[in-house]
Amino acid sequence: MDNTIAITLTYPIDSNGGRLEELTMRRPKVRDRLAAEKIQGNQADKEVRFIANLCEVAPEEIEELDMADYARIQAVLSDFLS
Repeated sequence: MDNTIAITLTYPIDSNGGRLEELTMRRPKVRDRLAAEKIQGNQADKEVRFIANLCEVAPEEIEELDMADYARIQAVLSDFLS
């Protein structure tokens, strides 16, 4: 299985003066989950930060995603975890 998956955004976002059209998510490790669990906040906040870490972007960029793109990213994460 691949260690990363590129996810093309249906609804790109503006990011750092440019346009973010694709995210690359790497396979999570146990340490990634442990770090996410230490974050203050509800489960949704922890998931956003977990995904941001795996995609190597700021959590604020994940927060700007369209929900359709976010759902696809959640599905990729779910596939990695199964």
